[in-house]
Amino acid sequence: MRRHEVSFVVDAPPHRVWRLFHPKPVPGAEVPRTFEHPNGTITILKEGNDDGEGLVRTATFPVPKWLLSGGAAESFECVTECRKNEFARYEAVGKPLWSKTEGWHTLEPMNGGESTRLTFVEIYHAKNPVLRWLLEKRVHDFISRDNNDTYLKVLGYLGTVTQQS
Repeated sequence: MRRHEVSFVVDAPPHRVWRLFHPKPVPGAEVPRTFEHPNGTITILKEGNDDGEGLVRTATFPVPKWLLSGGAAESFECVTECRKNEFARYEAVGKPLWSKTEGWHTLEPMNGGESTRLTFVEIYHAKNPVLRWLLEKRVHDFISRDNNDTYLKVLGYLGTVTQQS
């Protein structure tokens, strides 16, 4: 099992950071719908409640080419807990390593609410014990670097971003 934790400070209030990662669907929006992010896609299969809890999605993202998956991975994800403008948790299963992932992000107001510290945590576990021993660390390190880059780029739409850890 691998754990990755990283924090970013962005010059934007928590409610703007929340909306960036939890956009409200446009009235009458078709489901499923797919949108692209800097390193892959997200397809919404089922909307969640007003805060996003219960949302079901699939995601594609890069993995090392030596996994023989064409450099692409897929996950099936469900947002299991949300507190608007504060916290969101998801659980996922992914391939090609057939992994179970749990992740969350917290939003902490800073400078009187003018900026936000976003902390992202992900726990990754390859199910197969042989693949876990051989590949889990290398694959998760690759995914974590990619996640960090994605967070930096996406948060940059809101203002200046600093990675803290």
